[in-house]
Parts: sequence; C-alpha cells; structure tokens
Amino acid sequence: MYYVYILQSVNFPDRFYIGYTEDLKRRLNQHNDEHFGHTDKYRPWRIKDYFAINDEIKARNFEKYLKSQSGREFIKKHF
Repeated sequence: MYYVYILQSVNFPDRFYIGYTEDLKRRLNQHNDEHFGHTDKYRPWRIKDYFAINDEIKARNFEKYLKSQSGREFIKKHF
C-alpha cells in the first residue's frame, strides 16, 4: 500500500506539507524527529489527511497533482 499524505504544522496551522510513502508512521516520525530540510522549521507535524492507494504510479501521480496549483485548490475546497 502507498500513502499520499497531507501534514499540518501544529505550531503554524497555515503550513502544510504533501508527501508520499509506503510507511506513514515512520515517515511522520522522520518529519518530526530528523533533519528533513523544508519541514524542519515548522515542526511538529500532524497528519491532516492521507490517501491509501494500491498502485505506486497512481500514488506518485496523485501526490504530484496535490502539489500542483489545482491540487492545492482541491485541498482547500475539500479539506
């Protein structure tokens, strides 16, 4: 199973991060506990929402879409 996830900063609730992983719990721990560049300064993070997708290519394409302008509008409208 592949997961496309939306993280929300606990301390900066207007900050979001979109990513893709095979292990959602491990990935959240990495964002919160390890050096991850872009996500460092907005720690800690919580999972706002996630999507479980069977197909890796579909999951990567969905992540790419959510990171696009129309994908961000979709997130604002539905989440």
